[in-house]
Amino acid sequence: MELRVEKDAGMRLDAWLAGNLPDLSRSRIQELIREQFILRNGEPAKPRDSVAMGDRLSIAIPEAVPAEAQAQDIPLSILFEDEHLVVLDKESGIVVHPAAGNPDGTLVNALLHHCKGQLSGIGGVERPGIVHRLDKDTSGCLVVAKTDLAHQSLTEQFSGRTMEKLYLAVVQGIPSPEKDTVFTHIGRHPVNRQKMAVVNPPGGKPAITDYQLLSIDRSTGSSLVLCHLHTGRTHQIRVHLLHKGCPLIGDPIYAKPERQKAKPGRLMLHAWRLTFDHPVSKKRMSFEAPVPPEYTPWLQMLDGELGDVVR
Repeated sequence: MELRVEKDAGMRLDAWLAGNLPDLSRSRIQELIREQFILRNGEPAKPRDSVAMGDRLSIAIPEAVPAEAQAQDIPLSILFEDEHLVVLDKESGIVVHPAAGNPDGTLVNALLHHCKGQLSGIGGVERPGIVHRLDKDTSGCLVVAKTDLAHQSLTEQFSGRTMEKLYLAVVQGIPSPEKDTVFTHIGRHPVNRQKMAVVNPPGGKPAITDYQLLSIDRSTGSSLVLCHLHTGRTHQIRVHLLHKGCPLIGDPIYAKPERQKAKPGRLMLHAWRLTFDHPVSKKRMSFEAPVPPEYTPWLQMLDGELGDVVR
């Protein structure tokens, strides 16, 4: 689709497009811009660009799903499903969407088979329905949109910080103080570009994590920590707990698992509870992914049941 700016010069690009493409919401337009499906004069556009007279805007609306051959019959653990969305309990070790080195065998491939093509197309052909992501080795709750309306609503809840995300992490050491808020900027590591790091502003993006110590295993010098994410930066919990001097157990990027006494055989990060408003009914919904058995040593040291401790 091609558009040419002949009036309203000076408006923000996303606002101009929303006014000229009534079938697309502003949030979807912003998503398409981020995914570089919208070009301004042949170059990837930015949401805050201002349009000028004569600008040529190219808009590519991605297909809702990739070719049927990419659908794979991979078992899914489903916590909830209706015609608008699916809430999954993702296993540790599975990649969310296809990427270099992981062309198939991903959660998206499994969803294409399970949902028979009924997934939101906002994320493009490689990430249909994906509203947020979990790292390959992180387990737990993940919500997937079946419709564009659900995708837009859930995306807005993430960006508006009305969606509650609680994680369980097992770390080396004992964080001090036992309960605190970590507020930093997170960006690419200045030397190792495969890693993220706490950086000085204005670099990076603001990242906020609340944490609370739940239990301690003194035999391994490790502890169970509850984390409440207020933002969703790449590797946020891993970076923030490392910043507190407590790297995650089993983390091959930000720690040295071979030197850690606790050896559960996986990255000890689990997206335990996810709470949001249903995109259509607006009902507040909360889901918990069963805690993996690797957490048992630390759960046994809790003073009460996990659900009672976390209120």
